[in-house]
Amino acid sequence: MPTIAERIRAELTAAMKSGDAPRRDALRLLVAALDNARIAAGHALGDEEAVRALQREARQRRDSIEEYRKGRREDLAAREEFELSLIEGYLPRALSDDELRALVRETIAEVGASAPSEIGKVMGPLMARVAGRADGRRANEIVRELLSG
Repeated sequence: MPTIAERIRAELTAAMKSGDAPRRDALRLLVAALDNARIAAGHALGDEEAVRALQREARQRRDSIEEYRKGRREDLAAREEFELSLIEGYLPRALSDDELRALVRETIAEVGASAPSEIGKVMGPLMARVAGRADGRRANEIVRELLSG
């Protein structure tokens, strides 16, 4: 079974052959991001490391979309949304809010946290459990909500 990086490179080749310029350009950005992550790591990326790199790229796209919308630049926001949808196709299925909330409850019970000051105590084990399937910012919001309530 091909790695995520191999799949992206194969799809880049297919996009180039078919003349799909927007897809080609977005895939080139992903290849560059994975190459940068590989160089930084000093070795070939495994799928877990590739997922982390792609999550970083997805987070950047979400932030850009938000800023472009604030600046009323729908054209740029639309391009970022296209890239984000492409990136999400390579990431593991994201947890729903209900699934994430259930995992947060379990983790809170396991570590025995009971106050908002213990968010850090919960976040480490929680993020290990949801690796690649939930946004850390959203997980933090739910932990904060459950420990405050």
